[in-house]
Amino acid sequence: MNKRTILLLLLVSGMLPLWSQSSETFSMDGLEKPVEIKVDKWGIPHIYAQTEADLFFAQGFYAARDRLFQFEIWRRQATGTVAEILGERELERDIGTRLFQFRGDIEQEMNYYHPRGSLIITSFVRGVNAYIAEAMKNPEDLPLPFQLLGIQPHPWTPEVVISRHQGLLGNIGAELTTARAVATLGADKVKELAWFHPQEPDLTIDPRIDTDILFEDLLAPYNAYRRSVRFRPEDLVAEVRNPDLEEYRNLAAADEADYQRAMKNDINTIGSNNWIVDGRLTESGFPMMANDPHRTQAVPSLRYMAHLVGPGWNVIGGGEPEIPGISIGHNEHGAWGLTVYSTDAEDLYVYKTNPDNPNQYWYQGRWEDMLIIPDTITVKGQDPVIVEHRYTRHGPVTWQSNDNTNATAMRCGWLEVGGSPYLASLRMDQAQTFEEFREACNYSHIPGENMIWADRKGNIGWQAVGIAPVRRNFSGMVPVWGDGTYEWDGYLPIKAKPNLENPAQGYFATANENVTPETYEYWDAIGFSWSDPYRGNRVREVLGSGRRHSMADMAQLQTDYLSIPARQLVPLLMALRAPDDRAEQAYAYLSDWDYRLTPNSIAAGIYNAWEGQLRSNMEEVMVPEEGRPYVRLQMKRNIDWLLMPDGHFGEDPLAGRDQYLLHCLDLALDELTQKLGTNDMSKWVYGQPSYKHVRLRHPLSNAVNPEIREQLEVGTAVRGGNSFTVNNTSGNDNQSHGASFKIIVDTGDWDRTLSTNTPGQSGDPDHPHYRNLFDLWARDQYFPLFYSRDKIDSVTEYTLTLTTKQ
Repeated sequence: MNKRTILLLLLVSGMLPLWSQSSETFSMDGLEKPVEIKVDKWGIPHIYAQTEADLFFAQGFYAARDRLFQFEIWRRQATGTVAEILGERELERDIGTRLFQFRGDIEQEMNYYHPRGSLIITSFVRGVNAYIAEAMKNPEDLPLPFQLLGIQPHPWTPEVVISRHQGLLGNIGAELTTARAVATLGADKVKELAWFHPQEPDLTIDPRIDTDILFEDLLAPYNAYRRSVRFRPEDLVAEVRNPDLEEYRNLAAADEADYQRAMKNDINTIGSNNWIVDGRLTESGFPMMANDPHRTQAVPSLRYMAHLVGPGWNVIGGGEPEIPGISIGHNEHGAWGLTVYSTDAEDLYVYKTNPDNPNQYWYQGRWEDMLIIPDTITVKGQDPVIVEHRYTRHGPVTWQSNDNTNATAMRCGWLEVGGSPYLASLRMDQAQTFEEFREACNYSHIPGENMIWADRKGNIGWQAVGIAPVRRNFSGMVPVWGDGTYEWDGYLPIKAKPNLENPAQGYFATANENVTPETYEYWDAIGFSWSDPYRGNRVREVLGSGRRHSMADMAQLQTDYLSIPARQLVPLLMALRAPDDRAEQAYAYLSDWDYRLTPNSIAAGIYNAWEGQLRSNMEEVMVPEEGRPYVRLQMKRNIDWLLMPDGHFGEDPLAGRDQYLLHCLDLALDELTQKLGTNDMSKWVYGQPSYKHVRLRHPLSNAVNPEIREQLEVGTAVRGGNSFTVNNTSGNDNQSHGASFKIIVDTGDWDRTLSTNTPGQSGDPDHPHYRNLFDLWARDQYFPLFYSRDKIDSVTEYTLTLTTKQ
């Protein structure tokens, strides 16, 4: 038995020692002065440095220590080197990654995010590499995922940090889908079905575009670049592979089905919540800020928390582990948070190309040459592959026709200087006033966001951010002809995007819905597609109740399970006569229900299944069959049609609507009987392993054997809610999206901050902070995020000192 096999067996059996030392000291090159890192019992590193360079060196060092495997996969995705470890199937990804990589001046890019951005980012990278060098002194002790794959971490460069691959970049996929819908159904029908607002987009497809082209795979390299890495059994060392290939295929298919279901059912609902309340409406008399960003639920978490203390810096909160600084949190002056604000910074251009030279495209009356950049990609198990990346004046070429007469390219605002997601938070981290915060926001290109602010002096405010092209003669909602007819007229200054300060009502909330004031003037730079309004409306309903709010109230609202759609839909059903005994029994559960999708509620279980049937069957009522692959109906549209039924429901729209409600209830009851294996409704509780739960999956889960899978995954725990509750738990039985990280800040006392970050800070399955926060999060509870040195000392679990080599 070889050394690696012995190690894997010890890891699985739990016989290797845990991280039990209370203090350690590392001596290394690259530091100017000693740094102290105090890790609290929840796994948050509080980093105390004496120079700015050392502060971000230490952030990179410790984040890499906690999330080394995540860092390595991020690096490979960012650099287009995944095929180097996974072979030819990942070649298309690496081509896409390199096609879409930032090719501008790296110094200008880094210094855009902060006046000393180059120093900060390079210091962070040096810290990452210092930890990698430390770990490689004993490669046999690398975290379990490295052992499973038989790979090792490699050094970082600043180009990895400024990669765009992981960001919420834009709407190019929706743009193409909308164009296909228009080509199939016509623009007027698409507008009738979609919920475009607050303005109506022009969906006219230029007649020079052959609409048959729109159904080609025009975004193949972009989609390959953007997809998550998926591992197979053959990627692993032999002794740990999933031996049951049928099980692997079933697990992979189930994951894909969950993803597609989420994309279909949760259209425009995968987002976030944030709100600010001024001191007139809080028990403490000081403003409060709450934020819970919603992204994919997984292990390790997308988010990572830290506290950075150094000259000019004292900031705490969360962000992404691979990025220096703090994206969401507070300093000693104010607190801030973010949600997505609809901003369209991507367009697809269709060109006529020269049949005699397909590397030329027609632009403003002449043939123009594409820029061609050769590249070589290393592929595991074969010779390197030589490729050519092509670019028009608009951007990367994503498709060329077989007959050399057409091509497409993407224009991407995020390929401009400053397009790396969240890095502009470095400026926000040092803001002292709302005006300084707004000035910092002016550098935040990607993603489009609602940035909110609350400070100790009593001020609250909102600034929408994101690079916003100004389109004078087109909407950006469908592809356009690339001959120069449709061009961006520069970018709207970010501070000219919607904003407010100290609103009269004393609060402001966003949940990815449209909050643009009707009086706003720069509509050319505002999106047309937004989330359903129900999460945001529920938050405003509670905040506008007129009473003062406590921290406990804020936590209760962040974990709220009341469903506004249920409150609107259930009365329609209850007004109808139950057609049979089974429906009568369901009515009995629903009749005195409080519309809360809480775990252990039978009424919630019945309603959720019924809501799903109402939504999934509405396509048959409203959408012509040929258009169904290209149309996704938002909940707002569903409810509007059910409240105000028209001729789509038959000659008697009210009777047809009522029959539809009852038919969908019957389907829902059948679904629950089959899903839960019983017709006993007392067993149909919402929140059980077979119906609404969460089990956090690891990227390697499907590929490994069951024993190691159990070590990698976290859960199972019951859940409540769905896509339309403030506590957004997605539309899947296994919660696929939602808030892994949450924070609530009382600006009157920085130690009065609550937070959570499931499943834990560490990405090492053998570390005690790998899953220690999961149960707390699953019960909708929080831990205190302390800021003062005395409080931090009282909960310190481990101290790491970094010193310079003598």
